[in-house]
Amino acid sequence: MNTVLSVIIAALFGASVGFSVTLVFNRLPESWLQDYGYDVKSPDFRLAKRMKLYPHGVISAVLVTAFYVMAALTLYNRYIETFRPIHLAVILLLAPVVIVVMMSDRLNRIIPDQCSLFILILGVLSIAGDLVEGSLWFSPEAKWFAPIINRVLAMLIGYGLLWLINFLCVTFLGKEGMGQGDMKLLGACGLLVGCYGLAVVLYVGFVTALFFALPLYIRKRLRIRNEKKEIANAEDPAAKRREIMLAKKNMHFADDPDYLAFGPFLAFGAAVFICAEKFFFLRIIGFFVLAGLYF
Repeated sequence: MNTVLSVIIAALFGASVGFSVTLVFNRLPESWLQDYGYDVKSPDFRLAKRMKLYPHGVISAVLVTAFYVMAALTLYNRYIETFRPIHLAVILLLAPVVIVVMMSDRLNRIIPDQCSLFILILGVLSIAGDLVEGSLWFSPEAKWFAPIINRVLAMLIGYGLLWLINFLCVTFLGKEGMGQGDMKLLGACGLLVGCYGLAVVLYVGFVTALFFALPLYIRKRLRIRNEKKEIANAEDPAAKRREIMLAKKNMHFADDPDYLAFGPFLAFGAAVFICAEKFFFLRIIGFFVLAGLYF
């Protein structure tokens, strides 16, 4: 099989898997997409939002196709021509669960623990792949346990970093900075990508989040300005202000237009790294060699 054929197969398979994610997502148990201890009798309860064929299904198909094509282009020699089924399975299984994480956090502000657990299992599978098929990030002379330490350490750093950010936010700002779902997700991604990959995941995550945060901030400022105009032009400004405040109070937390979920960007960063691992390896390994961090 040559590269062109593998790309065509990857594109077709990616599109079919991407559209299938919509069907799977819409059949997930309600409890997976609700916060802990949710009560269906609560006045604040609302059913979890589900994916629609458009735009969610189309976005899913485009992203999964992009992930698979990226892997076919950058990892053909590494995992396809020199067949490494364990690492290849990780790529194929990761993409759809990343879409579930992205859609769940975007639509319901929830990252299902089951998804983080699945990514954690893929991390364990990656360790098995390193031991059986070899690791791209370690020389053949490296100790057999080096890849294991690398991934476990990345898991602890990933979880600990977001825990620390949340702790500082709660301590000094009096509000939550990171959710437990984000912490668990980054910890699982750490086991999946290792210390080298964790830096890429954070970089891609923060850069893409910033790309979406800027227009969100602009939209928020415009909305606030329009609300002030509505209040100023109302016959009863005080009543109009109360009406706007009441609407915000009654809004479900997952429907907050100013909320930017961070989990999707972390999941996206992990998928980008896994699907283009050799690309990143060739560009940053020289730095680690010079720093004495290539074992």
